[in-house]
Amino acid sequence: MTLLEKKRQTFVARPERLSFAGVVRSEFIKLTSLRSTIALVVSIIVVGVGVSVALGLTMEGAILPDLRSVGFVLDQITVGTVLFGQLIAAVLGVIVISGEYSSGTIQPTLIATPTRLPVLGAKAVVLFGMTTVSAVVAAFGSWAVTYPMFAAFDLEIGVTAPGVALSLLGTSVFVGLSAILGLGIGSLLRSVAASVATAISVMLLLPIVLSVLPASQVVRNLQLLSMSKAGDAMSNPSETLGVAVDLVDGFVSPGAGWIIALVWAGTFLVLGAIRLRRGDA
Repeated sequence: MTLLEKKRQTFVARPERLSFAGVVRSEFIKLTSLRSTIALVVSIIVVGVGVSVALGLTMEGAILPDLRSVGFVLDQITVGTVLFGQLIAAVLGVIVISGEYSSGTIQPTLIATPTRLPVLGAKAVVLFGMTTVSAVVAAFGSWAVTYPMFAAFDLEIGVTAPGVALSLLGTSVFVGLSAILGLGIGSLLRSVAASVATAISVMLLLPIVLSVLPASQVVRNLQLLSMSKAGDAMSNPSETLGVAVDLVDGFVSPGAGWIIALVWAGTFLVLGAIRLRRGDA
């Protein structure tokens, strides 16, 4: 037997490199196969629409504006999706990564993808897509369901009115970024309980704590630059175009809200990626 024939017999083909699209597909299958994940995604829609309907049904006894107000209508439509949707999305983001650490399934995941970062990137892509789409359904669904209720009081606002569609879209993106924030915190802390507590603290408790502190310019600045304030700005129309933050008057434009929310979510995602890259599974 010649040396060439021996090499042919002992040759082992190099395994195909796993593409990022393949990792995304794997994470999509993993997330959609869990009942808890689907339940949380659906609950964003149910709670968002449910809160808007509840507010619409109680309008008769509420103080209503004399004229049509885009801001008033959008507050009623988006409050459920922004307030509760962000919490549900953040918890979902935490569970997506921390749940794997608690169950031990993160080890085979990282063995299949040794470079690790594509795993976190794929989770972020799938998670952001699922939560944002569900929030889109919740936001626009809330507008559609409550439209006849507002029309009964001559307060209806069309989706084509200036600022309405952009505010509903901003609401949806904010929910998606809240999920990314939860994913970053979960990847950083790896404990479900600690990560959920941290996510809730960042999104809800931080503004409350800042509101009870002695008034100062620093406290006001922190309030304006909080994740919660970014959500309020993204879900409300404004006559101010572009990116604007007025620290004196306490104003944050929708464009600035998008950037603030991106910075919050991106910061925690980067910190989580560093921990994932350098830490042990």
